[in-house]
Amino acid sequence: MNTMKLLNFCRISTKIKAQILSIFIALSFIFACFSAVPAMADSKVFNGLSNTQLVALQTIPENIKTRNSNSFVTEAVNKVDLAVVRIDTERLVTRPNNNFFEDPFFDRFFDENLRIQPPSKELLRGQGSGFIVDSKGIILTNAHVVNKADKVTVTLNDGRQFIGEVKGTDEITDLAVVKVDTKDEILPVAILGDSNLIQVGDWAIAVGNPLGFNNTVTLGIISTLKRPSSAIGIPDKRLDFIQTDAAINPGNSGGPLLNDRGEVIGINTAIRADAMGIGFAIPINKAKEIKDILVRGEQVPHPFIGIQMITLNPEIAKENNSDPNSVLILPEVKGVLVTRILPGTPAEKSGMRIGDVIIEIDNQSVFSAEQLQRKVENSGVGEKLLFKVMRNNREKELFVVSGQMNY
Repeated sequence: MNTMKLLNFCRISTKIKAQILSIFIALSFIFACFSAVPAMADSKVFNGLSNTQLVALQTIPENIKTRNSNSFVTEAVNKVDLAVVRIDTERLVTRPNNNFFEDPFFDRFFDENLRIQPPSKELLRGQGSGFIVDSKGIILTNAHVVNKADKVTVTLNDGRQFIGEVKGTDEITDLAVVKVDTKDEILPVAILGDSNLIQVGDWAIAVGNPLGFNNTVTLGIISTLKRPSSAIGIPDKRLDFIQTDAAINPGNSGGPLLNDRGEVIGINTAIRADAMGIGFAIPINKAKEIKDILVRGEQVPHPFIGIQMITLNPEIAKENNSDPNSVLILPEVKGVLVTRILPGTPAEKSGMRIGDVIIEIDNQSVFSAEQLQRKVENSGVGEKLLFKVMRNNREKELFVVSGQMNY
């Protein structure tokens, strides 16, 4: 019996010794590895590394715990986030009361003082975004964010608040400038990029306050460029939008659209409720063109001639001409068909007619409605333009003096 116990004890002791030996070998290997790093630094394996890099190599475990995990999005947003502001607006509107009880029928039932009630007043609140472009307190945003507002409150990322003054708005481009009194404080400024340099597929970072959630960032790409406002169902604007799949929601309007370097390339605008997964931004170069005009409180020039139009090509003309119920026989050419002429406009004064097909402006061929609009927009108010039109299969020249579009 004693002999059996002794054998079992020996077996257990042997197992313990084996485990202890394994632990000792593992620890020896670990210490050997750490002690070898400085020696390896002298070898050819790490030739070309600086002393700073070699020191970092020896302290990898500590660096893993303490380093920050940054991305290009983080770096881009950090350059501009202090310049992005939240804009809260208030507007008092008067609504007429129901005049149902003003009918003489109710004279016998109600006293006059009870029947006649003053109009009701309602306080409307709105919210949007903007960004500082001048350290003295100049802020860019959308016109629809601040238009007709009685009170504008600007809140910075650090919590500071200022009362804003709307210096100018331009509904045609949906741009506005708000000024705050900084009381000699220097405000952070967003870096403006060049929207002419962006390409389809570039990164797009939208920053703003969508749906009341402050300092929100969304990421996408540039989906397309020069998307005409008329093509997305906004005929009262004159813009070629940047299209992106970065989420742009109500409240994001007026905030910056950034490139991967943190430069502002556009101004976010939430203009279509059904634009799911599609966002639009105003190119920053358009804002650069008119910013100073808005700061001065002046009207932005927008030349117009006063027509409604559609693009015409031979295929559309043939389809129209083959219809026995068609009221017009159209020339089978590329051009712009005049569908309406507004009364009292430069087009009416020039003798232009419905059904005219515009094929040239100032001896340059015109192939689309968007192209014609750009040519007129770039001409300047009061400019005399030579239009060549097709009327009754004959070419005719008309001089049109562009006017200022009022809204």
